[in-house]
Amino acid sequence: MRVDQAVPADAVGRRVSCGDERATVRFVGPVPPTAGLWLGVEWDNPERGKHDGSHDGVQYFTCRHPKGGSLVRPAKVSFGVDYLTAVQQVYQVNSQEVLTEGSSESVHWLAVKERSLERLPSVLLSRSDVNGPGADGEIKKTTPNVQWLDMSGTLLSGWEDVAAITRQLDQLEGLQLSNNRLCLPSDISAHCQAFCRLRVLALNNCDLTWPQILDYARMWPKLEDLCLEENNITELQRPDGVLQSLKCLNLSSNPLVQESVLSIAALPRLEKLSLSQTGLSDIRFDDAAPGSQTAMFPALTNLNLDNNNITEWCVVDELGKLSSLVHFSCRHNRLVSSDGNYKTANQMLIAKLGGLVSLNGSEIQPEDRRGAELDYIKMFGEEWLKAGGGSQPSSEFTRQHPRYLSLIDKYGAPEEGELKKPEPFALKNQLLKITFVFPDDPERKPIEKKLPSSMVVQKVKGLLYRLLKVPAADLKLTYTSLKMVGTEFEIDSDLKTIQFYSIEDGDQVLVRWS
Repeated sequence: MRVDQAVPADAVGRRVSCGDERATVRFVGPVPPTAGLWLGVEWDNPERGKHDGSHDGVQYFTCRHPKGGSLVRPAKVSFGVDYLTAVQQVYQVNSQEVLTEGSSESVHWLAVKERSLERLPSVLLSRSDVNGPGADGEIKKTTPNVQWLDMSGTLLSGWEDVAAITRQLDQLEGLQLSNNRLCLPSDISAHCQAFCRLRVLALNNCDLTWPQILDYARMWPKLEDLCLEENNITELQRPDGVLQSLKCLNLSSNPLVQESVLSIAALPRLEKLSLSQTGLSDIRFDDAAPGSQTAMFPALTNLNLDNNNITEWCVVDELGKLSSLVHFSCRHNRLVSSDGNYKTANQMLIAKLGGLVSLNGSEIQPEDRRGAELDYIKMFGEEWLKAGGGSQPSSEFTRQHPRYLSLIDKYGAPEEGELKKPEPFALKNQLLKITFVFPDDPERKPIEKKLPSSMVVQKVKGLLYRLLKVPAADLKLTYTSLKMVGTEFEIDSDLKTIQFYSIEDGDQVLVRWS
């Protein structure tokens, strides 16, 4: 049991910890008929709470989640410690005496540690209880050379607290503030100097909206890398006058309004953009005709659209308008070729995007590109002939295959004997050899099966039930790929197909059960 501590006068709005959980204080006062003081807290994890701030019919505070609040005694929580105390706790600075090497003379270990703190290029205070700067000027004296600071999941309450720390770190270029809940400062312009050298900033899972980001961005005049995963970002607005030096932007796992994505297309230096798991199904660059280049995203070289809802090849054709795109990832979408083969779909991606150097994290070798483009010519050769052939096929064909004529210029027109006629999905060509292994049951031998790539996970679990006599609901599946040895990928939906998860011939599926 924690010893009773004084409740700060400004407790409402302050951040507190209770074990491994974090919360914001929303109420301080009595709760009749009990005696003594209570704190009303809103938990970062709403499942930790019990109610919405009301107790016995009285509304003491409000929460966004109906079960996000609790009433706790002050002795149960910590309001945290200042920066230097947190550093000393994490780096175990103490006054223990030690002996110097080759000498019997004792030295003060604290002095040794302080000298080492002065040389630290990075300070890692993730999940610590740091709540503010402490005595003015002490940070600058103690850790003056810090270039990277991690204060994710702490008890910092607002940007004023962050700025009071960072303005004492003249060399700071990278700042990790994920999993915090930071209040907007009353005067943003007053804190610009505190972040004047900042190049890299992570604000994942901070419950932020895009308008808030645009407000905060005035404090980050030189920011180049901004990570904003798992926030409440929906509709993007144009970042006029801010974020103009940004090179990398990660908006993954935000429920974006897809029509608003073009609001950030004018960022002049943006090279890397991650829109993974944002619900995107379409993107259009209407300023450019098929086969032409768009003026949007002029510097974009790297684009991640993994785990979205893209099903139409015309979206890929639109991405072909990006003038600088060389690295593209679109795993776990639903782009399917006419034969249902994911390898054919990858070939089509390579053929349609002529500037790509890598696809889905793998480098595209010259022979891979040549094979993909030649197959593309043959695959759609009959359509080209029906559309008029030559150098002026129908506008509809050009719209659907904007690179086709340039590929003919590169390799020559296909001869009739080379043309590939579209074939219906052939089950025998889609059987994948999969090895089921059982890491929690080492005595059980691996099971090898050939399964169609169109088979849904639910049926795979049904097969395993018949083999193992373990209820399908208890089975948990992951898989490992020969291309990324040592990495397990979760198979988290019973309604998706094996092909959806990009499982390939020869991969292993790991089977566990509760």
